[in-house]
Amino acid sequence: MVVSRGEARLDSGALSRWLDENNAPGHGEKAVLQQLGGGSQNALYLIRRGGERMVLRMPGPRADKARIDGLLREIRLVRALSGTDVPHAELIAADDAGDLLGMPFYVMQAIEGWSPMDGGWPAPFDTDLAARRGLAFQLVEGAAKLGRVDWRAQGLEGFGRPDGFHERQVDRWLAFLDTYRVRELPGLDVAADWLRRNRPNHYTPGIMHGDYQFANVMFAHGAPAKLAAIVDWEMTTVGDPLLDLAWCLLGYDGEHPRSDGFYLDLTGMPTRSELLAHYEKVSGLSTENIDYYLVLANWKLGIVLEKTYAAAVRAGPDKANVDPKITEAFGPMILQLIATAAELAQVLPSGRPTAGR
Repeated sequence: MVVSRGEARLDSGALSRWLDENNAPGHGEKAVLQQLGGGSQNALYLIRRGGERMVLRMPGPRADKARIDGLLREIRLVRALSGTDVPHAELIAADDAGDLLGMPFYVMQAIEGWSPMDGGWPAPFDTDLAARRGLAFQLVEGAAKLGRVDWRAQGLEGFGRPDGFHERQVDRWLAFLDTYRVRELPGLDVAADWLRRNRPNHYTPGIMHGDYQFANVMFAHGAPAKLAAIVDWEMTTVGDPLLDLAWCLLGYDGEHPRSDGFYLDLTGMPTRSELLAHYEKVSGLSTENIDYYLVLANWKLGIVLEKTYAAAVRAGPDKANVDPKITEAFGPMILQLIATAAELAQVLPSGRPTAGR
């Protein structure tokens, strides 16, 4: 059986032999492949071998060096998470060299669960607000577990550049924005100036996902809420894990979730203070200066999403592959994120916060 992926083709017979050589589940069974949706940066395939299910992840057929290098970083990261208590799809085997399929790839455990991006909250979380509260606690707990991993002991020395992490943030992301800027973003410079003046004097480096939110996790079916896996590791590095916590709180307006819910209905979710206390208990880090991270998270996410918006604007409304909902939804959302960062910066005191302990 050969499965096409654009110009490339996956030979399930060769893959089956490779899986056997790497002691993957379903030994001796022929691999049956099905391409999955949902991978924005890489291609995903469901592998069935007898009664076993796995997922293969690899760059697309036209991937450039940066995309391939990113996949190799993912492989290294998932290897490092083996044996930790971080919920993730366990690595089964990987071909770093890309000899078998012409691209590096890895095979991971298939997760039984659901994503909030599949249509919002399923039962019982759609109506049971007490059960829904648990989803937020589980989300925050996943960030705390990831951030407390001993990354050096897990072989991630050199995976990121924790020294000078906060000193680099503003200039790095403004330079990134300059490569695709298509409009003015009111409040951008206000927040940037505040961030420069208020970056932490020191912090405790840890693994940070980089895009940690409900959109990038999966939960186990049914109540009580249980985080099944953190997914989509493209932006992961060794940096300041408190930024992941701030990402979790982007839908909040002070102590309580915003009425618009950001992109999900957050009615009934815990207060910000409850989530901060839970994070501190699990991670051992102080969240005393969370306001700095909230300014950075709103500001940074606005810049990241602006790239998608800018691409849609430049392509024009007549392009067949451009979803008009991107400009309709992302356009005002990005402006709100930047405005929120600026508003927070204007009401918060200036100083040199100290993050973590």
